Amino acid sequence: MGLELKDVCKVFGDKEAVHKINLKLDKPGVYGLLGTNGAGKTTTIRMILGIIKKTSGTVTWNGKEVVRENVNFGYLPEERGVYPKTKVYDQLLYFAKLKGMKKEEASKAIDYWLKRLEVEEYRNMLADKLSKGNQQKIQFITAILHDPELVVLDEPFSGLDPINTEILKGVMKELISKDKYIIMSSHQMASVEEFCTDITILTKGKTVVQGNLQKIKNSYKSDKIEISTEEPIEDFIKKSGLEILEKREEDYILKIQSEEQGHEILKELMNQNVGIRKFEMKKPSLNEIFIEKVGDVQ
Repeated sequence: MGLELKDVCKVFGDKEAVHKINLKLDKPGVYGLLGTNGAGKTTTIRMILGIIKKTSGTVTWNGKEVVRENVNFGYLPEERGVYPKTKVYDQLLYFAKLKGMKKEEASKAIDYWLKRLEVEEYRNMLADKLSKGNQQKIQFITAILHDPELVVLDEPFSGLDPINTEILKGVMKELISKDKYIIMSSHQMASVEEFCTDITILTKGKTVVQGNLQKIKNSYKSDKIEISTEEPIEDFIKKSGLEILEKREEDYILKIQSEEQGHEILKELMNQNVGIRKFEMKKPSLNEIFIEKVGDVQ
C-alpha cells in the first residue's frame, strides 16, 4: 500500500507553509518532490517522517498513521552533517545501533557500504578529515545502513563531483532493484528525469504539477528539433527564419512552432540532398516545464 498523504497542511504562526498536499507512493520506485527554495519540500518531508507535526490532514504508511514505530525509514537531510571528531566507523555503528541493529549485523553492513561507496580506506579516520563529498557519502550510508523500507533523499547529488555522482547513482539503482520506496527532492532535473516515475512540483506550499512524469511530458507537443548534418545549413536556417537555440559544429537545436513545421523542415532538407545524421523532435525538458509552471504562479 505504501505511503499516502491526504490534504496535508502545515501552518507556522500566520503563514501556511504547506497547503493540502496529496501524494501517493503506492509501489516501489522513486518519487520526485520538486520546487523552488521555500516551496515547502523540506517541510513536507519532515511531516512525512514525523520530525515535525502536521497541522491537518493524514500521512499513512501501509494504511496506518505514520509514527516512528511503524515506519522503518532512512533520511538524508539537505543540511549535511557528521560528527567531525568521531571516526567514520564509530559513528556509523552508533547510528546503526540507534536503528536497532546488533553489532555484528551492523559491522557487516558498514563494511559492505564503505566498500560500495569507495570510502573503506577512511573507516578509522576522523570525519572532519574527509572531503565534503566523502562526508556526504558517509551520511548517505547512515541513511541506508539499516535497510529501510522508505528512503527519503533531500538533494542527494548536491555538491558531488561527476565520479561520486555516478557512484551514488549506482547505489540508487541498487536500492530500486531491492524494491525500496524512495522520495527524492532535487533541483537537478536531469537526475529527476533519470530516476523518477512520478513527480509533484510545489510552489508557495501548493501543488502546481503532479502525476506520471512521462505522461506529463507527453502532454506537451514538440517545440524544437535536433538536427545533425554532414554540412553546414546556416543559409537554409536563415532563409527559413528559424531560431537556433543551440549549435555545435553541424549539430543544431532549432525552435519550431509545431510538429508539422518540423516535418516540413526535414522534407525540405531531404529535397536539397542534405546529408542528415540525426533528426529528432524534442518535447520540453522537465527543467523547462518546471520553469513554466513555477513561473506561472510567482
